[in-house]
Amino acid sequence: MSENRMNIVCLDMEGVLVPEIWIAFAEESGIPELKRTTRDEPNYDKLMEYRIAILKEHGLGLNEIQAVIAKIDPLPGAKEFLDKLREKTQVLILSDTFEQFAQPLMRKLGWPTLMCNTLEVAEDGEVLKHHMRVEKSKLSTVKALQSIGYNTIASGDSFNDLAMIQASKAGFLFRTTEQIKKDYPQYPAFEEFDDLYEAIIGVL
Repeated sequence: MSENRMNIVCLDMEGVLVPEIWIAFAEESGIPELKRTTRDEPNYDKLMEYRIAILKEHGLGLNEIQAVIAKIDPLPGAKEFLDKLREKTQVLILSDTFEQFAQPLMRKLGWPTLMCNTLEVAEDGEVLKHHMRVEKSKLSTVKALQSIGYNTIASGDSFNDLAMIQASKAGFLFRTTEQIKKDYPQYPAFEEFDDLYEAIIGVL
């Protein structure tokens, strides 16, 4: 039965295809506390509540974040990697980012399919709350894809990617931390897009 399934590749976005948005914003705004990411804090709800509180404290909102995002380009080689991969198989970007952040980056990547979350924003741009599409969104999406006849192949760099990697037919770490590599040695870890491409093609 499983041999007849179609394959779909599920990729994380930040840290894999584009720079970490919050790190870029932290550098631009001069607020080092905002450099904290899912590599540091596995609980995404907790991380976002922390970020929103810091934004409020400094009087910053969506307008300032979007101004920084407009300057961000995909990681070198990311668009070429995606284009080449999409010629071979279906690709889905699964991210814990927000639609208000992602659109300019998706344009630069050639509009791949993205599933992410959304923000509740006041008229003046203040970020009020984050809304997750579904609990454990990456794992839930992978399981849903499997339930409709797909084999998933997953790759990411952070704690919040591990569940979808573990649940997939094959999984790869990409530009991850030394700690995650050490804790999950069973997953091949790559630093270059060409190597990740070859690994994915090898399991299709």
